[in-house]
Amino acid sequence: MLHQYRLNGRNIVLDACSGAVHVVDDLAYDVIGLFENHTAEQIVEALKGRYPENEIRECAEEVGQLKAAGRLFAPDTFAPIAGELKSRTAGVVKALCLHVAHTCNLNCSYCFASQGRYHGERALMSFETGKKALDFLVAHSGTRRHLEVDFFGGEPLMNFDVVKQLVAYARSIEKEAGKQFRFTLTTNGMNIDDDVIDFCNRECHNVVLSLDGRKEIHDFARVDYQGRGSFDRVVPKFQRLVEKRGGKNYYMRGTFTHRNPDFLKDIMTMLDLGFTELSMEPVVCAPDDPAALTAEDLEIVKQQYEELAVLMDERRKEGRPFTFYHYMIDLTGGPCIYKRVSGCGSGTEYLAVTPTGELYPCHQFVGEERFRLGSLDEGITKPDTQTEFANTNVYTREECRDCWARLWCAGGCAANAWHATGSINGVYKAGCELFRKRMECAIWLEAVRLSDGQEA
Repeated sequence: MLHQYRLNGRNIVLDACSGAVHVVDDLAYDVIGLFENHTAEQIVEALKGRYPENEIRECAEEVGQLKAAGRLFAPDTFAPIAGELKSRTAGVVKALCLHVAHTCNLNCSYCFASQGRYHGERALMSFETGKKALDFLVAHSGTRRHLEVDFFGGEPLMNFDVVKQLVAYARSIEKEAGKQFRFTLTTNGMNIDDDVIDFCNRECHNVVLSLDGRKEIHDFARVDYQGRGSFDRVVPKFQRLVEKRGGKNYYMRGTFTHRNPDFLKDIMTMLDLGFTELSMEPVVCAPDDPAALTAEDLEIVKQQYEELAVLMDERRKEGRPFTFYHYMIDLTGGPCIYKRVSGCGSGTEYLAVTPTGELYPCHQFVGEERFRLGSLDEGITKPDTQTEFANTNVYTREECRDCWARLWCAGGCAANAWHATGSINGVYKAGCELFRKRMECAIWLEAVRLSDGQEA
């Protein structure tokens, strides 16, 4: 399957199954578009009014050579092994999302987690429960050496002492267990102080910092329980943390809603504040929520993605590059075929743990009784539900079969699919639309970089 598109003066052809990307001239673009369903003579006849006949024939021959080499019109050889790939890691857990705090000190209007409570009572995870979770991860990680733990909420810094105790415990068992833990912490920034900064910069492989960009946008949604915006309180703390981080991974993670589909202005604000590792995500909410993106918003967002790619290219050439999470792709290698087919591993390789030790497929399913898999004390009590996730891959989603981007998104987010369609094998159509546009822009950006002969 091919996907052809024109963007910012470049003709791009993506071969979906081989992953090959071709930046071509107009002649090759037109020949490739006709090649599969036309003979060489039919192609010449169709294009001879626009290009010299000898050039058309030479181009068609070169396209045939690329096809023979498996770089154009490559067959999909992955479908027959999709189920087998996931079965090889059955029962192996590599990552936990520890909900150390089901409470929050902000009252964000679009919060999918009901201000951190996940439709339940406010709660903090005890050290004992967190310790059980880390022991569970080690016990169920098989031969995997590298294990991931995300400290999440609510607001995890409202339980910072337990976070520190859990990291210390994990470090104490690493050598004997033959494991290495990598920690990530996601925070709204309200409780950041020098102790937090020193800890995160010493122990956390990554830190995710919530900032929605422009002050007026951020302060509209991200307010405290007195209705006061948080921008002026968190930005200096974020700046101090990043300055002291010394180049280690972090992300400024924003959310755009119906109020700011023109999110590039928010990206610009983050850049002006000195942040260069950026992510802006579309809001996840019910269609009738005032924050929900409309069809008109989606068109604005897609144009913003294109303008963002141009900005990133300009700043790279100026020696002022920045990273945008959704544009991080590798055209020379990329993710392994297991990830391309199987996705994030929610419900199997990746689990969320609540403050009381309940197990869910991921943080976006927490509180949905239908998806409660069990608990740290009970183990997995709903193996059929876990099997349902294990059997999910890009080929079990009917609507993905004719999509050129399927081996880049691996079928998308199971939680978004569930909330949009009532099935984890469904697709969240608005999310698909935005993902395809992001991929077009990301591929264009990387193709331009490679054609310029510059490093990332």
